[in-house]
Amino acid sequence: MGVADALRMMNAGLDYLNGPEAADLDPAACGSVLRSLAEVQAKFTAAHAAVLGRFDAADAHDSDGYGNSAAWLMAMTDMTRPDARAEVRRMRLLRGHPEMAAALADGDISKSWALAIAEWTKKLPAQLRAETISILVQAAQAGASLDDLRTIAGVALEKWRAQRPDADEDGFGDRYVQVATTFGGAGVIRGNLTPECAAAVQAVLEALGKKADSADTRTEGQRFHDALQQGCELLIRAKMVPDRAGADTHVAVHIPFPQLRQHPDAPAAEEVWLRGAAGEPGYLTGKDAEAAACDAVGVPVVTGHADMRVVDKIIALALAAASITLDGADPHPAGDGDDNDDAGPDDSRCSWGITGADRGAPTAQLASRARNRARQRFTPDAMQALRYAIARLAIDFVSGPAGIAGWLRTTLLAPPYNTPSLPLDIGYSDSIPASIRRAVLLRDRGCAWPRCGRPAAWCDVHHLQHKADGGKTAVSDCVLLCQFHHDVCIHRRGWRLILHPDGTTTAYGPDGQVLHSHSPPTLRAG
Repeated sequence: MGVADALRMMNAGLDYLNGPEAADLDPAACGSVLRSLAEVQAKFTAAHAAVLGRFDAADAHDSDGYGNSAAWLMAMTDMTRPDARAEVRRMRLLRGHPEMAAALADGDISKSWALAIAEWTKKLPAQLRAETISILVQAAQAGASLDDLRTIAGVALEKWRAQRPDADEDGFGDRYVQVATTFGGAGVIRGNLTPECAAAVQAVLEALGKKADSADTRTEGQRFHDALQQGCELLIRAKMVPDRAGADTHVAVHIPFPQLRQHPDAPAAEEVWLRGAAGEPGYLTGKDAEAAACDAVGVPVVTGHADMRVVDKIIALALAAASITLDGADPHPAGDGDDNDDAGPDDSRCSWGITGADRGAPTAQLASRARNRARQRFTPDAMQALRYAIARLAIDFVSGPAGIAGWLRTTLLAPPYNTPSLPLDIGYSDSIPASIRRAVLLRDRGCAWPRCGRPAAWCDVHHLQHKADGGKTAVSDCVLLCQFHHDVCIHRRGWRLILHPDGTTTAYGPDGQVLHSHSPPTLRAG
């Protein structure tokens, strides 16, 4: 029996337990099933760690363009970052302590107890930790309870501390604070504070988190939350935070482009812009920006969604002039321009044809030959390349200081949202200006490498084409990349990253690997 056979059998067993047959199990028998599943979980943990250990030791993640096993697990097995890192830590724990791994593989110790033993002994030096874990595992196999194991670990830890009377055991080396952003910009704070820091934080929260009056119905947790925010704002406004100059949080104001076009004065403004764009290329400024009334530094950003249906309509209108239709039958030019045509998002199920097939035999023959030539030229790959090329031109048309998006914003909106637009393409440049950096950050939000997931704080803005090779400094030619994917994958291992007009990316490896940040597009029928 091979590995594939073992995996099929394991899947079959789990499918049975998840199926309707297991649902009819007598409740009295569920206890024995749960005990058996706990043993299976222990063995699974050992097997997963062993396979991951061999994968990690061989740096097999490199072939898929990922710098470590945790990043690979996130991208290829749909794990969250904390879970992926936990799996790697568990793998290294069991790889360093084979006696614990063997006990898990035999089902002699549960996964939960193994993790508890690892937590109790993590501060011990390597040699003493190995000896202590060995003793604890043997005690567990002999029938010791969890309390017994905790006592044994505590004795070992105290003996070690007694040998280091001058050691600093106040937890200073373990201090940390981490702020993570969740949905809608909300945050989660985790940390391990020293006694001094904990006392200072507690004093601030208690001082600012008191009830305002008898009508204050906030819970203690809510009051402490508000107190933390108030304390930070007081520090900023008192100019006691370096490099802030008393300014509050930097706010990027997102203005959806479709919503901007719904402004009552938008049709007239669009008409003025189109006339000006057709007659003289230039930039018409709105009113000079006035100082923002609030303390925040506002940066108005017009955002939009890449609707590939519009690109298909542009292509259809252009080809209709040459009597080439999208359906091969009707010369009607792909709709009347109404954005509400009955097509799905990114619909690419159209076929190609030539009009005139019903105008007599000679015309039909000519049309048939032309249709065959068109089908040869407009292959699925060629069509996709054409769509992306036109999408890039459309982006250039609507964006930038002279684009319709900037014109509508500066013409229709009141201060502070009508400040002059900043260029998003400056050609060759030794540095990347702040306006382009902000736009790339807002678009990518993190490493643009397919399914990397590293946050923006770990990344920097890089050129898709190196400056030495003529790379332009433009939003369309810059992406946010972490150090590994930029310096290692692209510049050392020969990977190539493509940025599509809709903001998605595709990475091509030196050995033919292809990674998508998105599902592959539906190709047109040939």
